[in-house]
Amino acid sequence: MKVRFWGVRGSIPVPGSATSTYGGNSSCIEVRADGLAPIVLDCGTGARALGRELILKHEPHVYVLFTHFHMDHLFGFPFFEPIFSPSCAVDVAVPAYSGVDAQNKLGRYLNGIYHPLRIHDVAARLGFEGVRPGRPFDRGPYTIQGVALNHPGGSCGYRVTYGNKSVAYLTDTAPLSRPDEGLSADKPAPAPELRVLDCIKEADLLIMDTMFGYDEFLEKMTWGHGYPEYAVALAKAAGVKKLALFHHAPDATDGEMAALEARWARYDELPVVVAKEGMVVDLEG
Repeated sequence: MKVRFWGVRGSIPVPGSATSTYGGNSSCIEVRADGLAPIVLDCGTGARALGRELILKHEPHVYVLFTHFHMDHLFGFPFFEPIFSPSCAVDVAVPAYSGVDAQNKLGRYLNGIYHPLRIHDVAARLGFEGVRPGRPFDRGPYTIQGVALNHPGGSCGYRVTYGNKSVAYLTDTAPLSRPDEGLSADKPAPAPELRVLDCIKEADLLIMDTMFGYDEFLEKMTWGHGYPEYAVALAKAAGVKKLALFHHAPDATDGEMAALEARWARYDELPVVVAKEGMVVDLEG
């Protein structure tokens, strides 16, 4: 199973010379086992380039998982070319009570007002499923487990498993404990943290929101984003094999990202990488 990063930026896309190395597109990740349909995690602006590639490959089936509906994770969906292909089936799963609720949530954006495209005008064969965190479900050959995260309006993290390989995707989440409790304070994990640890246990790859440095996190604790030291503590406690720092701040330049990468490259207790547009992680390697 391979994981490819099509968008790694948080909050807003930031194209330009200062972000050309690590990428300026917002969240979008492709997970694919050889010869099988892909799973798309979020549809930020990175979904546009991914969708073009899937159309060129005549992909007949695509699974899309949304963590939540804040705009930076959503506004690539109307530009995701498979939804315009009548020969393509696109199955969409979002945190919702039912398939109808899931369709209605997406339809609030694709309604002709916030975007010219209306959900009933989509040419592809769209299917919808509501995700209830804690209840595993299947998307084709993949098994999915959702977990509730700590973000304004709510967010759902995912573990995607195929065979004996798995990737966990926890974005748009602040720590699941206060700074003076839980893993970050070397204390017992509270219940929300335990649920996340169970979801990501021994994952081959953990992709996690580390938008802030620790000092900035302390200033913006209610914004729903994390920092690298917490992601590392969570990954170590869960026995994760590799960690990717993700959902980079829009103001973070390539130079700052390179410094972050150099810092964590020296960490010898766990392989830590900084997510970069175009980067591929082969879970078999």
